[in-house]
Amino acid sequence: MSLQLIDRGSGQGTRDRVYLTLREAITTAQLVPGRRLSENELAGRLGVSRTPIREALALLREERLVAIVPQLGTFVTRVSTSAVADAAFVREALECSAVRLAAEHVDARTLQELHANLAAQESADVAAFDALDDDFHRVLCDASGHTIAWTLTHRANGQLDRIRRLSLPEPGYLREMVAEHHDVMAAVARRDADGAERALRHHLRMVPSLLPALRERHPDYFEEEEGA
Repeated sequence: MSLQLIDRGSGQGTRDRVYLTLREAITTAQLVPGRRLSENELAGRLGVSRTPIREALALLREERLVAIVPQLGTFVTRVSTSAVADAAFVREALECSAVRLAAEHVDARTLQELHANLAAQESADVAAFDALDDDFHRVLCDASGHTIAWTLTHRANGQLDRIRRLSLPEPGYLREMVAEHHDVMAAVARRDADGAERALRHHLRMVPSLLPALRERHPDYFEEEEGA
């Protein structure tokens, strides 16, 4: 396992950088579901003390990305169907409300930023697209005038991120995602709040719809379903 402490600008404390590093490693399956996490090992690999590791793991536990099992240790959770459904519910509620406001109040500078993002998506590989995708949705949320919408969405989005990362290498998936982003952008640009909400809602439901196929391809990554 090779981990490098993320640095996303000044002002972030060690705990936040550790949290982002571990979250990224979990959502990309670098830390695979079911893996036991040692505070000492993680501290050594990231070059930090155990305190920010422990604090970051507590945050990840709130997002259901790790589980602390008494007398056994801390483990990366397997993907839970119910957790994915909860995350999808929160994200859809927040982002669809935000995109309506974005369509009503979007300015020329934001439209330019969205156009540039989409142009970059057209030629992006999987790794580059992942960051561009996040940034596209963040800009839409910020354009609503309520920046907290993206903050809350991102915190709730861990389980969906895991599904999305598994889906990106699938044939045709990335191209379809970009096309749906264009649909959302077009509605926002013409200030069509109903159309923007409709396009975004359709787009956001794409990831959960892939769950059955991904479970079949990666059974070890998922919790066993009751009655299975």
